[in-house]
Amino acid sequence: MMIANIAAWIFTLFVIDPLHAEMRQHLDRANLPVELVQQSRQCLTNEVPRLIDKAGNEPGWAAAMTVGISIGWISPEQLFDGADPSCGALRGLINPQTAREAEG
Repeated sequence: MMIANIAAWIFTLFVIDPLHAEMRQHLDRANLPVELVQQSRQCLTNEVPRLIDKAGNEPGWAAAMTVGISIGWISPEQLFDGADPSCGALRGLINPQTAREAEG
């Protein structure tokens, strides 16, 4: 149980918190449509607790994702459900290439 808590804490500290701060900057800085901002926030509201829970239950996954995202081998967009329409907007903010592929 202690390892699970540590894994969840590290994942939150090194992945979720920086990602959340980056998204907040994107959303505040850009002149984005209100709908896009609302969808992105809804995705974060739905997905962050699930990701933290997964990190606690799967410490190996949490470690791999933390290292992979930190060194740039894994895009943070992969954390979010591609089938969830509210996460499509957020994935597009994280990786504009994904948004272009979805459109085209």
